[in-house]
Amino acid sequence: MTHAPITHSPQDPIGRIPVEDVSPLVDAGRRPAKSVVDEVFPVTATVFREGHDAVNASVVLTDPDGGRYLTPMECTNEGLNSWRAEVSADRAGWWTYQVEGWSDPYGTWYHDGTIKVNAGVDVDLMLEEGARVLERAIAEVERPSTATEMLAGAVTALRDTRLPPGVRLAAATDPAIRRELHDRPLRDMVSPTPAYALLVERERALSGAWYEIFPRSEGAHIDPETGLWTSGTLRTAADRLPGIAAMGFDVVYLTPIHPIGTTARKGPNNSLNAGPHDPGSPYAIGSPDGGHDAIDPVLGTFEDFDAFVGRAKELGLEVAMDIALQCSPDHPYVQTNPEWFTTRADGTIAYAENPPKKYQDIYPLNFDNDPAGSYAEMRRMIQVWLDHGVRIFRVDNPHTKPVEFWQWLIEDVGRDHPETIWLAEAFTKPAMMHTLGKVGFQQSYTYYAWRHAKWELEEYVRELAGEAASYMRPSFWPTTHDILTPYMQFGGPVAWKLRAALAATLVPTYGIYAGYELIEHVARPGAEEQVDNEKYQYKDRQWFRYEKGGDREGQSLAGYLTRINHIRRAHPSLSWLRNITFHHADDENVMCFSKRRVLPDGTEDTIIVVANLDPYSTRATTVHLDMPALGMDYHEGFVAHDLVTDQSWHWVEHNFVRLGADNEPVHIIHVRRY
Repeated sequence: MTHAPITHSPQDPIGRIPVEDVSPLVDAGRRPAKSVVDEVFPVTATVFREGHDAVNASVVLTDPDGGRYLTPMECTNEGLNSWRAEVSADRAGWWTYQVEGWSDPYGTWYHDGTIKVNAGVDVDLMLEEGARVLERAIAEVERPSTATEMLAGAVTALRDTRLPPGVRLAAATDPAIRRELHDRPLRDMVSPTPAYALLVERERALSGAWYEIFPRSEGAHIDPETGLWTSGTLRTAADRLPGIAAMGFDVVYLTPIHPIGTTARKGPNNSLNAGPHDPGSPYAIGSPDGGHDAIDPVLGTFEDFDAFVGRAKELGLEVAMDIALQCSPDHPYVQTNPEWFTTRADGTIAYAENPPKKYQDIYPLNFDNDPAGSYAEMRRMIQVWLDHGVRIFRVDNPHTKPVEFWQWLIEDVGRDHPETIWLAEAFTKPAMMHTLGKVGFQQSYTYYAWRHAKWELEEYVRELAGEAASYMRPSFWPTTHDILTPYMQFGGPVAWKLRAALAATLVPTYGIYAGYELIEHVARPGAEEQVDNEKYQYKDRQWFRYEKGGDREGQSLAGYLTRINHIRRAHPSLSWLRNITFHHADDENVMCFSKRRVLPDGTEDTIIVVANLDPYSTRATTVHLDMPALGMDYHEGFVAHDLVTDQSWHWVEHNFVRLGADNEPVHIIHVRRY
């Protein structure tokens, strides 16, 4: 009887000091982890070795120019060999990170020497071995002259037989010596993991407050003589920019501004009987006036667009453009490139459907019939807007296009314009949402609009702030032009204040759709969207009536949104995602969380948010704070300054709160240490 030869499958070699389970690791390292400039993020690993000698670990960041930055890791669980460090990168670009496991000669000597010398065993031998370890640390590791002198003094003391053994030992185990060898260690058997890609982007990729407008509504009005609407333009929309900037928003997002088709044009409330003066949906892109690289003549010209972008920049706003890769039946592509669409068995082009919704005015693009040609044309079109100063794109329904297309497009744009940011409007299954983030989208819409209970909000945010934060950054929107949940329809002003405050504080990026200030809460029957949807008609919100001196002064949430945005700008802890901690509240309708950030100058910024999630009643309960998560011991207290009401209280571990309809639904508390 013969036996088949034993074969071995190929394996990656393990290091002399094994390093396993590195995190973050996106798709086993095939795709980059992400951070933004100066964002602190954790790196963890399992590091161990044989025997009893001391083992240690470091994180090494390598910048785009090859500079290396070593950060010591801390053992967080000796039994599980768990190690952790927090690192950050100080500029944008492609970095790498890796974990290095290593044998720690000083750590080994410190452990053995302390035990033996104190026990009177091999005293002179152990002290000499300590001297030799420190001599190596001086000779082999670059360090400041003052540190070298300190180590040399310890070597002298170790060998000074005139001193008692305990004094000689103490000279080499002094906290200052240990701190120096922690910060600049002597390392043997250094065993690095592969270098994993780290994409460091500008801060706006993680944090920002967005404000969405339909440009045609800004300045639109009804002619009193004819009863017909006059459309707003890019010039009149620019007049709205100071008001948006004054509320503290960072990004003004424009729904599509391209020519709109007339074939199968939709009328009010998505009806099929558009009148001759109905403007149609701006998502039905394309007419004889042009396609995705053109501006609707009703809105103006490229000169007007450049003026809009310039005015936004003057006010500290960035412009985000809506990219919807779909066409009206009148789009030039339908004539020039019919192969870019799906043709049905009867010879007609398939229009868009998302049952039960039908979009007869829209033809989806099909990239599979001519990938090279269609990809190249999309890239050319994006360049048009890049050339006109746009560096943020909100992409409509990216999950209906090939993921490989987005990976190619975002990478190609990034070669020349790495500061470009892409927001995915992908309300779809998690696998697709996560993969879009992995291949390049900096941000993603989320399920926030449908998460209302405390348990589901906490569970969802923990997921977003955990492993997923390495590649997908959430954007929270309480409503959009397509979404108006029952919670918002019936919750009244309390719900609208609450959901804005939570969106703005739970995550670093959130967005508001124009009209939110006015609590536009009436839904179209049978749909979770506004009646008289702005996608199909003009809105004249008459902002001047809500401003100072107007007949509706004080009836808008603009002041509340302004306050929220000013709080966000004043408190850098709110511009990070991964620093959130949830605290316990006895009432299941009251949620409490905190965000803490240690600034480069050593000062701390800590915010606590307490929110009553029930918009219909006032709730009184006790919140129980995890004091170490706030940087304090359990016996300590602090001044709790509510940034919404400007009230202050003395808070400790357990605190009574009362929130709801008869006062404010949310405390946003700045922690002031005594």
